[in-house]
Amino acid sequence: MTPLATAVSGPRARLFACFLRLGTQQAGPLRLHTGASLAAKNHYEVLVLGGGSGGITMAARMKRRVGAENVAVVEPSERHFYQPIWTLVGAGAKQLSSSGRPTASVIPSGVEWIKARVIELNPDKNCIHTDNGKEISYKYLIIALGIQLDYEKIKGLPEGFEHPKIGSNYSVKTVEKTWKALQDFKEGNAIFTFPNTPVKCAGAPQKIMYLSEAYFRKTGKRSKANIIFNTSLGAIFGVKKYAAALQEIIQERDLTVNYKQNLIEVRADRQEAVFENLDKPGETQVISYEMLHVTPPMSPPDVLKTSPVADAAGWVDVDKETLQHKKYPNVFGIGDCTNLPTSKTAAAVAAQSGILDRTISLVMKNQTPTKKYDGYTSCPLVTGYNRVILAEFDYNAQPLETFPFDQSKERLSMYLMKADLMPFLYWNMMLR
Repeated sequence: MTPLATAVSGPRARLFACFLRLGTQQAGPLRLHTGASLAAKNHYEVLVLGGGSGGITMAARMKRRVGAENVAVVEPSERHFYQPIWTLVGAGAKQLSSSGRPTASVIPSGVEWIKARVIELNPDKNCIHTDNGKEISYKYLIIALGIQLDYEKIKGLPEGFEHPKIGSNYSVKTVEKTWKALQDFKEGNAIFTFPNTPVKCAGAPQKIMYLSEAYFRKTGKRSKANIIFNTSLGAIFGVKKYAAALQEIIQERDLTVNYKQNLIEVRADRQEAVFENLDKPGETQVISYEMLHVTPPMSPPDVLKTSPVADAAGWVDVDKETLQHKKYPNVFGIGDCTNLPTSKTAAAVAAQSGILDRTISLVMKNQTPTKKYDGYTSCPLVTGYNRVILAEFDYNAQPLETFPFDQSKERLSMYLMKADLMPFLYWNMMLR
């Protein structure tokens, strides 16, 4: 077996290296941040919009660059969640309580937490406005506002979640409903969906399908379950190597996959899901369900869609190699809210943060950014309660694997990394 130190020392030592570098650069104990002070300033050298994984990671890095007193994070939420674990919460393998911590505990000590929502960006005047009436100016702006869940774009949602038999691993409000629907399953169709929009963690919609199939086998219900994955995409996965491995699993486990099928309506009172055939617009199909897992349509946050920093589709318009804004040189983006043409994952944020840190440090010195992001992202494809295929790849959908073995094979070691090691590294290294 290759020692961990060896596994993470080579040029392709991506996954662990991203997290370990993040952790070793942060000195000192973690101290609780008590929230916005009464003397909050209205100007900061570095202003970070968003307190998710990208925002907190960059706030920690910028604290080291310019000092904590010169950095602020704008974030309205009281709790911060490690969302990748929700796949396992929805399958009953983890508790929801393990996925969240107070936002105050993850804001880097000394960094100002502005507990408010951004309602306007004015990059021409180097300022933003918040929902509590404040104008805050900056020298450098980092946008890390994440992605917006648009359940309401599906007719019958989100009110349909008040009914049984339906859940969604993408929201803290509905992830436990997935586990309840799984437990309550008796006989019929178990349907899993993938929307006709960009999404975060594009593997998650099918991960819960594999876990559900394993649960049905474990509880003696498999013969009574017709498992259906209706996806708006034209392929099971975007990287050929991993797609081939997943197709084998789909065949072996007798799973039905229907491509170019987009969920447009849920009739939760009748347990019916309505899908549109994207190859034949207007043609719909109604399928009854005993269990339904919904992956919602997603979009850039509303505040970005009409902002000067957005591209035509509403995403923050950044250089794909440096993460610097294409028009405003003192504005930068990271994570799900950007138009970077790679999969939107926490692992991608970990990789991007190192590049962005270097980009900003050079811009601060009036130098040209040199370090280039290659699109690295990772998706641990959970295929059972003790198996994971660890997909790692770049902008060109070419594998960029960490380990000296074939990562397209299901492995217990990769499951343990997903379920136990990565959450530990996230809370104790990446965010700090």
